[in-house]
Amino acid sequence: MASVWVGPRGTIRDYPGFSPSVDAEAVHKAIRGIGTNEKMLISILTERSNAQRQLIVKEYNKAYEKELKDDLKGDLSGNFRNVMVALVTPPAVFDAKQLKKSMKGAGTAEDTLIEILTTRTSRQIKEISQAYYAAFKNTLGDDISSETSGDFRKALLNLADGRRDESLKVDEPLAKKDAQILFNAGENKWGTDEDKFTQILCLRSFPQLKQTFDEYRNISQKDIEDSIKGELSGHFEDLLLAIVRCVRNTPAFLAERLHQSLKGAGTDEFTLNRILVSRSEIDLLDIRYEFKKHYGYSLYSAIKGDMCQDFPI
Repeated sequence: MASVWVGPRGTIRDYPGFSPSVDAEAVHKAIRGIGTNEKMLISILTERSNAQRQLIVKEYNKAYEKELKDDLKGDLSGNFRNVMVALVTPPAVFDAKQLKKSMKGAGTAEDTLIEILTTRTSRQIKEISQAYYAAFKNTLGDDISSETSGDFRKALLNLADGRRDESLKVDEPLAKKDAQILFNAGENKWGTDEDKFTQILCLRSFPQLKQTFDEYRNISQKDIEDSIKGELSGHFEDLLLAIVRCVRNTPAFLAERLHQSLKGAGTDEFTLNRILVSRSEIDLLDIRYEFKKHYGYSLYSAIKGDMCQDFPI
């Protein structure tokens, strides 16, 4: 069965003539020699698919009785270390750790929770939830419940259940019905019925929601984004706007996140690493296209100009 983590528009594919034992030996030499051979690590780990990297990890452990990620952590430093470790981590485990990190410590990184839970498919979220429990002995839902509140928490929990319909078929009568429900829950009443927004935006398929938003404009003479901005607030508003933007164009939403991570005084490596690594086998080609289209320069040049380390694109 095809991996849920591989799509048609990734920048990384299975490497032809792949040999896990040869690569494991080369990686070991690159780490254990006098000084680290970063170029060798980059050439191997950024040119193999994640499935192939997992075979390298197994071969490395078998040959040297050590975990590759531990050796990478011990030998490398800074952002380069983080990228290399991310590359040898299974996708669901990587996302689970990113979610945990976003909820750890004094504050919660709500934008990370929003980004991951709005851009992953239901099947991916189910794998992430399993990986989360295996790693932290606590459910993703329990941690979301303890770290967030209100309508934002309700919506996140709906997304974390991985129950979004993934059918490509559009039910037009349902779209009209849902559009009317959304209109009645917001623009057409005093106060807002937030639960209706959560139920529809967190559970309907993306094609279905696209049709619903079109129907909504016909009914209200307003774009759904404008209504959300006028009716809702805070992180709940941010979450629903992210869903709308992902429904319309997920690569464009992620291109915007990358642009935000690269602009200003410092680079947000946490976000930059996550998007590049997690989308490299899914839709990074489309994200690159949207980045150049919206900002007038390539993602490659933006990263090269902002980072002092080599970066896999």
